[in-house]
Amino acid sequence: GAGGQAIGLHRAGFRHSALVEIDINAAESLRQNGRRTRWWRPTAVHQTSLVGWVPPPDIGFVDLLSGGVPCPPFSIAGRQLGHEDERDLFPAILDLAATVQPTVIMIENVRGLLGSKFDAYRESLLGRLAELGYHGEWELLEAHEFGVPQLRPRSILVAAKPEVWKYFKWPTPSVRTVTVGEALSSLMASGGWEGADAWAQHANTIAPTLVGGSKKHGGADLGPTRARQCWADRLGVNGVSLADAPPVPGLVGMPRLTIAMAAAVQGFPANWIFSGRKTAAYRQVGNAFPPPVAEAVGHQISAALRASEAATTK
Repeated sequence: GAGGQAIGLHRAGFRHSALVEIDINAAESLRQNGRRTRWWRPTAVHQTSLVGWVPPPDIGFVDLLSGGVPCPPFSIAGRQLGHEDERDLFPAILDLAATVQPTVIMIENVRGLLGSKFDAYRESLLGRLAELGYHGEWELLEAHEFGVPQLRPRSILVAAKPEVWKYFKWPTPSVRTVTVGEALSSLMASGGWEGADAWAQHANTIAPTLVGGSKKHGGADLGPTRARQCWADRLGVNGVSLADAPPVPGLVGMPRLTIAMAAAVQGFPANWIFSGRKTAAYRQVGNAFPPPVAEAVGHQISAALRASEAATTK
């Protein structure tokens, strides 16, 4: 992806030693944003498969190993083949954990992974982590409860060494919901559209989970028919395709989202760069882990690490 987790964890105080991404456009997005923000070195981006990846010798001690492994093996929109799906990278990230021996591990995936169909699979992953010396558990977090203007439920696995795990607590949801109208009002008005304020008042709720951008099907649109209808009925957005620019004066009908607007719905910074053409850029947006959710979990992991360190030095 384009760095949703990386952004959130940087904001929570972590400094990245390596980022692994197989997609050429997403890897270039990470490099470009690394150069611009200096949040990580462009050379820290490794464009390769996670399977069999060997960390560079100078990577040093690792506090946190985090990842958003592919979701199709567990998504209710797919066949839910789980471990039988070649795209299941949970074994690869646990192999990496065995090599790197981080203090904490965080892995994000779709809500479907928490279904009863995968009870045994989740337990097997926890069993493997226990063999490696970690305690952990799964939790369902709703993105809209952390300032993201969409549903987007995500299953999160956090595991840590015992001396840190005892201090870890899941983040508390925000007390205030951000609506799509609030998040996109200025972007909708940036092209001079007279109807931006009225549209923002109408779009006074959160969006459905942002979907689309699958490699196998779907392009730069807001998903299948039902999802697009929800965007139209509840938010006054035409989801058939994405626009190249904000709506202009005299627009008749519903506006369309731009890449920047879709990114705002995911909680990306306003100036974040997405490499590649529209479909490639939208794929990076549509498949992202919202930065504010990663930040919220990251702060809790950081707090647990610091509490453990403080207890050790007393």
